[in-house]
Amino acid sequence: MHTYKRLPLTLERGEGCWVWDKQGKRYLDALCGIAVCGLGHGHPRLVQAISEQAAKLIHTSNLYEIERQEQLGERLAAISGMDEVFFCNSGCEANEAAIKLARLYGHGKGVDMPAIIVMEKAFHGRTIATLSATGSRKVQAGFEPLVPGFVRVPFDDLAAVTKVAGNNHNVVAVLVELIQGEGGINVCHADYLHGLRKICDANGWLLMLDEVQSGTGRTGKWFAFQHSDIKPDVMTLAKGLASGVPIGACLASGAAAGVFKPGNHGSTFGGNPLACAAALTTLAIIEDENLMANATAMGDLIRNGLRAALQGTAGVRDIRGMGLMIGIELDYPCDELVKQALEPGLLINVTADNVVRLLPPLNIDRNVAKQLISMLSALIVNFLNRSRPAQTAAKPS
Repeated sequence: MHTYKRLPLTLERGEGCWVWDKQGKRYLDALCGIAVCGLGHGHPRLVQAISEQAAKLIHTSNLYEIERQEQLGERLAAISGMDEVFFCNSGCEANEAAIKLARLYGHGKGVDMPAIIVMEKAFHGRTIATLSATGSRKVQAGFEPLVPGFVRVPFDDLAAVTKVAGNNHNVVAVLVELIQGEGGINVCHADYLHGLRKICDANGWLLMLDEVQSGTGRTGKWFAFQHSDIKPDVMTLAKGLASGVPIGACLASGAAAGVFKPGNHGSTFGGNPLACAAALTTLAIIEDENLMANATAMGDLIRNGLRAALQGTAGVRDIRGMGLMIGIELDYPCDELVKQALEPGLLINVTADNVVRLLPPLNIDRNVAKQLISMLSALIVNFLNRSRPAQTAAKPS
């Protein structure tokens, strides 16, 4: 089906931060499969772990105990402080599990029509429920009727959440990304999570964090919420958790723990031995190679380097992010930059129409980071020099 507007590029192999197309041209991968390949490409320790597990057992069924799944659940609980884990195959599946858990929690409290507060510009997936929770009409258009039970408020606005608390007694949870990835790398202010935790506690709501893109070391901590000193009731993961092998996870703690009972939810492939082996190895490599500290250092280097290179460039509104989750906001739609970047050999992404999004591997080094800064800053300057005069000229005098 024609569900993707693909670029004219076929990638054949990869090594570290680099990938090669079928013609042998090399590209710096500053997107890593949209925050998936956090270890870069072809990490020998990961390749070995996947190969060894595939030779033993790829899939059984959740009808039986799965040792690798139990080990991964224990590891995730240890590094997150959460109590329970449900494994699935993707971020939207993890968010579906969170939505179901919140509704079941609400019914258990006697709420007949449980509602979840969600944010403008959020992205939680493309299934019917998760696109209903998503704050993008572009994603939702044509798929109505949407699933009811979501109350939308502006992102990073505690007053709006407080107002809903005073007026809507069906609310049972808040679902939020601490850094909106698809929304444009929008980072919440420092006190936002503390404020949400207080509001949820005061009203008996679940605080549910979508860390599908921000989790697994990308922001310099295992999870973005760990930059604060609070803990969520529910957290969802996917993308970089198994370095490209499909996996998702919905974690629960506190009031959310124990809500799901046998028969309430399930997954055929979720938590299979292959995916769990890849995830366990990914977490071990991140820790052993000190990649969270590297994500912090290289993220600072890239943002500061871009600020210096683009200082005074008309059309650059903001350079923001946390760790290796970086956005460069322009004052002009810049989707065409993605294709233009292929010429010098750079893989990037544009989201929210005018934000260049960078999600490089967690093990990017200083030399490659400096190449990224040089290549991208030159692209942006050339693009703005060509595009903005035409934009100005098009305006009536």
